[in-house]
Amino acid sequence: MARKKGENYDSDGGEESNYDEEPNFDDPEGFVDDVTDEELLGDFLKRKPCESDGVENVIVVDNIPVVGPARFPKLQGVLEKIFRSAGGEIVNIHYPKDDEDNTKGYAFIEYKSPEMAEEAVKAFNNYRLDKSHTLLVNLFSDFQKYSDIPKEWSPPEPQPYKVQNDLYTFLTEPDAQDQFCVVAETTPSAVQVQFWQNAQPEPVELLTRERFTETYVKWSPLGTYIVTFHKQGVVIWGGSNFIKINKFPHSNTQYVDFSPCEQYLVTYGPNGQKIVIWDIRTGTEKRSFVSDGTTNMSMFRWSHDDKYVARMGENAIHVYETSTFYLLEKKSIKVQGIRNFSWSPTDNIIAYWMSEDIDAPARVTLLEIPKKIEIRNKNLFNVADCKIHWQKSGDYLCVKVDRYSKSKKDKKDADVKFLGMFYNFEIFHMREKDIPVDSVEVKETILAFAWEPVGSKFSIIHGEPSSANVSFYEAKKGQEPTMLKKMEKKVCSHLFWSPRGQFIVLANLQMGSFEFVDTNDFTIMKSGDHHRASEVEWDPTGRYVVTGTTGKIKEDHGYYIWSFQGRILKRVNLKNFILFLWRPRPPTLLSEEKQKEIRKNLKKYYAQFESKDRVRMTRASKELLEKRATLRKEFVEYRNKRISEWEEQKYRRMQLRNNIDTDSLEADADNVEEEIVQILVREDTTILE
Repeated sequence: MARKKGENYDSDGGEESNYDEEPNFDDPEGFVDDVTDEELLGDFLKRKPCESDGVENVIVVDNIPVVGPARFPKLQGVLEKIFRSAGGEIVNIHYPKDDEDNTKGYAFIEYKSPEMAEEAVKAFNNYRLDKSHTLLVNLFSDFQKYSDIPKEWSPPEPQPYKVQNDLYTFLTEPDAQDQFCVVAETTPSAVQVQFWQNAQPEPVELLTRERFTETYVKWSPLGTYIVTFHKQGVVIWGGSNFIKINKFPHSNTQYVDFSPCEQYLVTYGPNGQKIVIWDIRTGTEKRSFVSDGTTNMSMFRWSHDDKYVARMGENAIHVYETSTFYLLEKKSIKVQGIRNFSWSPTDNIIAYWMSEDIDAPARVTLLEIPKKIEIRNKNLFNVADCKIHWQKSGDYLCVKVDRYSKSKKDKKDADVKFLGMFYNFEIFHMREKDIPVDSVEVKETILAFAWEPVGSKFSIIHGEPSSANVSFYEAKKGQEPTMLKKMEKKVCSHLFWSPRGQFIVLANLQMGSFEFVDTNDFTIMKSGDHHRASEVEWDPTGRYVVTGTTGKIKEDHGYYIWSFQGRILKRVNLKNFILFLWRPRPPTLLSEEKQKEIRKNLKKYYAQFESKDRVRMTRASKELLEKRATLRKEFVEYRNKRISEWEEQKYRRMQLRNNIDTDSLEADADNVEEEIVQILVREDTTILE
């Protein structure tokens, strides 16, 4: 306890107090108080009540029509319908009026939560009500913020230049060797990520990060970033040492999706409850959505150039312009009975299909954006389901149609008898005039379909899973698709094309068996097995394939690296292995003519490549011999050390054995029992004709 002025303490610990003189709290003469209240009580003053407190749920709608009592109910109904469509629950609406009971041109709307109010502002600010009225919508709490703007503008101070980490060093590797990452769980909620360079003859480890993520990782589509998942949100990393580029605070993010050009990142919260679109470069939130909980992952689908993002609603497609993240032309595209849609990978064209109605058949439509012009329609009958498959180059679109055949016993009989299912593949030739459509009909059950990424072939697995057929077709310009090859009685369930085309892996992911096929002449280059492998991934160049057994299986965790011809190059066993991901590469900057020229003159480079390979293998052999010599030297040193110890301990051994040198004793040949053991090595049966 502080004592007053004049307090004295005696040596025995007692105290003698003098309360006659009071302390002086006056400022000295000439004192100047130069400490402001903001410096002294800054945190306290921030909690000072203001006029906007408690109105975070309220928005102000300006520029509404000024109407009298007769037209007021109609205006009220229109505005309420508009602002309820934002998905929020309205608690109260107030329309200020003058002495003559006319509206004053603005209104106050209170939502149930601040998030609902923010969504209404984003959706309806600058909303065109009619030719004369465009609504201006703001949060009521923003008025305090905008009222504090200084009257005199001062230019911002220049910030010091910050050197940005080089995000594209992985593309400057002289031998164009790809990178990959391996994910394994070391302890619960602690995941290790290893980064490797796919050098030959052995991959080289670049970096290992312990506890790098809590669940898994994902590369961006062009390989620039890698994203990690944490309780507070997600983080993206890049550069040669994978430093932190940006973080996005979205708690318990379950899934992320990148836009094709890597400008935007979409984070999906638990069960898709909240979905946020972020600007990757700045880390700012562009727009957020509240899901109804029934929406699947990847609810948003991007155009190839990042200009548009779309999602499917009830009987509508909502297309947003990424420049503002407002609806294209301020309204959705109404499509009655829409079931699914997909963007072209190379053009701003949306393909969608709508289910059958009582008075209308099912239909597949190609819609050009932003003009919203239907450039092609295809009517379909007796449709149970459709799947949309774009070819990677955007030259072709395949719509797999599941149809049921039915018949009536009599024309007057209303009962319908279902005879079974059959399947159609509707092939749209996107680069030809008027987009002609060809059909391929298959009676058997379809197990898998896949386009050749570069080329015009597509493959189908059809029939029974235990003995399926694999058919290869080619779509030619101006012709119907023709069957190139039918491979019968193949036990496979999945198709994995090389990203460069021509080569394909026929995989059975339940048994872990694989067949490597060259589709130029449809020869099976090689077959192989990887017990219980459930993952298959090609590298970006189409030279290597990886098969993996994840942590879902209790044994044989790890991955195999194969050549495109089916030869196993490396087997890696890794406990609690989770994921193997090749690092993607951006598209080449070379023109089509330059690529054709390189392919034409490829034989000129063979000698150069072969010499590099020989040098690399020689270097590897030299390193292997040096490694073996080092190991042999270590073993000889260890053996000599143990021999010297054994010789030093001889005196002690003789003491323990009554001074008998047992080291020189030989075994008694007469005291040996001989036993003959017979083992059946092999039994062969030969039938003689």
